[in-house]
Amino acid sequence: MELKTKINAENGKQDLVITRDFDLPVELLFRAHAEPEIIEQVMTNPYTTAKLLKFEPKKHGSYQLASSDAEGNVVFRANGTIHEFSPNKKIIRTFEMENTPFGVQLEVYEFVPLTDDTSRLNMHVIYESAAQRDEVLKLPFAYGLNMAHNRIEEIFKQTKIN
Repeated sequence: MELKTKINAENGKQDLVITRDFDLPVELLFRAHAEPEIIEQVMTNPYTTAKLLKFEPKKHGSYQLASSDAEGNVVFRANGTIHEFSPNKKIIRTFEMENTPFGVQLEVYEFVPLTDDTSRLNMHVIYESAAQRDEVLKLPFAYGLNMAHNRIEEIFKQTKIN
């Protein structure tokens, strides 16, 4: 699988800069991060089903997401607080995976229109330490992020959502 999502991780730093160009207008790219039904589809994979347990897409809002296996066992749970929610422009939020040693990270999502039919997602992810960031990068992080980003394009192409 080609990794279209680019991750820049400078040595010794505690952040990541992630970019991905999409064959989608910025409005659809933003919807993939703002509408519960689409978020759940993006986060669902052949092994787990994702469910947003809480989603308040506004300043000072919060969210909670859980993924369960075929038997209904929760295998992943994450939550955070939304600090900025500017439609088609920016989302700033915290993100914390429960039951892991990774702590809270700050995420800044910027949605950039390139043409009427293409857009770019810029993500700046800041961790508590460089060591924590490096531990996250040892996971199949890049692969999973690429899979989720590919899924965004697939969802809109398959359903012809406008």
